[in-house]
Amino acid sequence: MATTDYLAAPEDLASWLGVPATDPRLLQALAAASSRFRGAVRHYVSLVEGDVTVLDGNGKQSLFLPAAPVVSVAAVEVDGETLTYLTDYEWSADGFLRRIGACWPNRLRCVEVVWTHGFDPVPEDIAEAVIDQARAQYAMRPGVTSMTVGGQSVSFGAQAAIGVTAQWTTAVEKYRLNWGDSP
Repeated sequence: MATTDYLAAPEDLASWLGVPATDPRLLQALAAASSRFRGAVRHYVSLVEGDVTVLDGNGKQSLFLPAAPVVSVAAVEVDGETLTYLTDYEWSADGFLRRIGACWPNRLRCVEVVWTHGFDPVPEDIAEAVIDQARAQYAMRPGVTSMTVGGQSVSFGAQAAIGVTAQWTTAVEKYRLNWGDSP
């Protein structure tokens, strides 16, 4: 998971802003918007291959993996014992890991999963929302509440610094994981 793993192409943002795709402010705005989106949806979004995740058992038949979509599950171990796919467990693209004929132990850090998850490519609605947010961040002048150039004046308040568009809200709701839900 590289720090330059943006959720939209710098070239797409550059075409909106009329600056080179290598512009440091553009890249910082795109990184910040990507990070903000990942935080809002509660998972990494981009494809992550061979991720190793240790989960707490819950004493139930299903566990919820902490990202989606799930592309593959390479291995599952419980207390160091390797489980067999379709004999001991099954999984869904939505992030459910279900025991077959048993329940997961009700212990902390007892389940280890090696899996691949995320999107490749990133869905267009995510990229568009991130570009929109990055454009707003690029245009913001930190500490400026109003600016007059020629005969035109513009004002920025706290809402402009932290606001989001309807497009952003729709994309976040569509891709957010609800970790508080019970599987």
